[in-house]
Amino acid sequence: VQLQASGGGSVQAGGSLRLSCAAFRLSFDVYAAGWFRQAPGKEREFVSAISRSGGTYYADSVEGRFAVSRDNTGNTVYLQMNSLKPDDTGVYFCAANYFSDYTNSRQYIFWGRGTQVTVSS
Repeated sequence: VQLQASGGGSVQAGGSLRLSCAAFRLSFDVYAAGWFRQAPGKEREFVSAISRSGGTYYADSVEGRFAVSRDNTGNTVYLQMNSLKPDDTGVYFCAANYFSDYTNSRQYIFWGRGTQVTVSS
């Protein structure tokens, strides 16, 4: 199983980025997908998740600005990030979860390498 996150980059505040998470030998129709981020010197934190049935969940800090979605094949999950702020800076990770506690990173079984997002003011 492999998860591959991509789409990170450097943008100015107010800009947008779209992250992708491609799954190999895993289907997001079976596993929930989560996005987490880690800023320098801080712990990894929950950002967003999409359940197997398509339900979406967001951290309060990104509610209304970020949108998580999944393609029809179940192999790719996206995180559309709008109105980005400097506080959104960090390494973003995608992960797969077979359970239903979407905000708890310890429930996630598979993790991809992160993609860096840098938002300048």
